[in-house]
Amino acid sequence: MPKKYNNFTEFYPFYLSQHTNQICRRLHFVGSCLILLLIFYVVVFGGLYLLLFMPLIGYGFAWIGHFIFEKNRPATFVYPIYSFIGDWVMFRDMVIGKIKL
Repeated sequence: MPKKYNNFTEFYPFYLSQHTNQICRRLHFVGSCLILLLIFYVVVFGGLYLLLFMPLIGYGFAWIGHFIFEKNRPATFVYPIYSFIGDWVMFRDMVIGKIKL
């Protein structure tokens, strides 16, 4: 039975513990950057249908990082909302240098 987290603040340390491998973190970073670039492209040039690729891009890179390099099961399967938030908080933390990229 997975642990029940009452809020994101309790969950985030667990989330980070699932991302100790630098290659896994970098793949998350690349996926997040590509999502932002895709959104920018759609806003500037159109092609709203391209947003359908967001889950494939975002989760694709992250899950490769988990299954191949981190060798664990992505938290998304048990904590989808907290995990989604964690992806973007970790992305921000990597951008500002709080977490090593």
